[in-house]
Amino acid sequence: MSQKLILVWLSAVAMGVALSAHARETPADFATQVPLTVSGQGPWYRLELPLDVQLKARRTDLGDVRVFNAAGEPQAYALARAPAQTSESRHLTEVKWFPLYNSADATEQAPSIRVRSSANGTLVDVQPSTQLEAGEEVLRGWLLDASGIKAPLQQLILDWTSERDGFQRFSIEASDDLQHWQSWGEGQIARLTFADERVEQHEIGLPGQSARYLRLLWKAPQSAPTLTSVQLESVSTSSLPMPLVWSQSLAGSAIKGGEYTWQLPMGLNVERLQVELGQPNSLAPVTLSGRRESSLPWQPLGGGLLYRLTQNGQDVVQNELLLPGHTVQQLKLTVDERGGGIGEQAPSIRFAVRATQLVFLARGAGPYTLALGNATVKAANLPLSTLIPDYSAAKLATLGKATVDGPVVGTSTSTVTTAVIPDVNWKKFGLWAVLLLSVLFLAAMAFSLLRKPAAKS
Repeated sequence: MSQKLILVWLSAVAMGVALSAHARETPADFATQVPLTVSGQGPWYRLELPLDVQLKARRTDLGDVRVFNAAGEPQAYALARAPAQTSESRHLTEVKWFPLYNSADATEQAPSIRVRSSANGTLVDVQPSTQLEAGEEVLRGWLLDASGIKAPLQQLILDWTSERDGFQRFSIEASDDLQHWQSWGEGQIARLTFADERVEQHEIGLPGQSARYLRLLWKAPQSAPTLTSVQLESVSTSSLPMPLVWSQSLAGSAIKGGEYTWQLPMGLNVERLQVELGQPNSLAPVTLSGRRESSLPWQPLGGGLLYRLTQNGQDVVQNELLLPGHTVQQLKLTVDERGGGIGEQAPSIRFAVRATQLVFLARGAGPYTLALGNATVKAANLPLSTLIPDYSAAKLATLGKATVDGPVVGTSTSTVTTAVIPDVNWKKFGLWAVLLLSVLFLAAMAFSLLRKPAAKS
């Protein structure tokens, strides 16, 4: 073998050793390992990542997540934090509403009605199924005609006569045939005076489903207001977003009177926030700010009116704030203390983020392990369309399922900091040492070739 071929061979060996050492990742390189159980038809499996598992990651983009098989081989995977939405349009529609009457002694029952409707299902007239004597009828609630709206209903906006101040609570039910009703939870509207200002709450969130008719039944019929305007906001999207997942309670710190801060475990795209109001009869206008790190200025995220009031022996609570979904790691709540504040101690909070799905292609024998918690590795996830060549939203729903099975296995943060990261640094030092020695060896051989006298003919 000539000296030139030897040089080429040595260079290839050195680069091969370097690439092999860099690409070889094992579950032991990550601070946390979670056993997985798979079911259904493979070879692709989708996993709903629990929030407490996501918070074990060291990277905000979850770039340090990996899936390994029983032999410790990494699996190809993709992350879906929310399905791609090709379009989204919001429409605000004025709808008709009809009063629902009941007899005074039957206010606990849903009113029985008879209706007249047009050929397309639009309501023309709504009357009680039985004739009520004058003075016996009680306004129980309202029937809303949403038959002209074909998109999922996102929000209900009400207005009512000013004679009814205070809080009004009601149940929300949906139907497509006026016979079978599905509960959509409860709603609440409010109109009250606070510090010489008028505070009103008109909007009620809906679950984002379609329905032809809505029924609002007041909890206290004697306080049911007379509606003057009803609007429904609908949203048309190519696909629905992932559901929200909520955190455990998180303690905060009080900076000064009326200001509280919280440190999140990592940078997160927070979309909702619940503030624990420990004291009854609390009323607090608030503004919320956030930032990614302490060196950055606070950015406004939103605000609203938080309250916990006792009415008719029951607590009426509004403790949730909607956020724009920006990435934040620190939150600050500023309270207008004209309402009495919410206490000297910082309240606990719960935050919600969109669920994250991990889809992996099973290769090799199981059981499979989810590993995460290594700030030095590079992201290795593929696009869904690459992982699944004929990917579609419909196909995603038919994939096999993977679930977290058993406790999270790993070491504490302090242990990982001193054990895992130095191990990765030693690998880097080893790679550089191999490459440097190879270069020196090549230089030495080249120098010896230059000094060698030419062979005499």
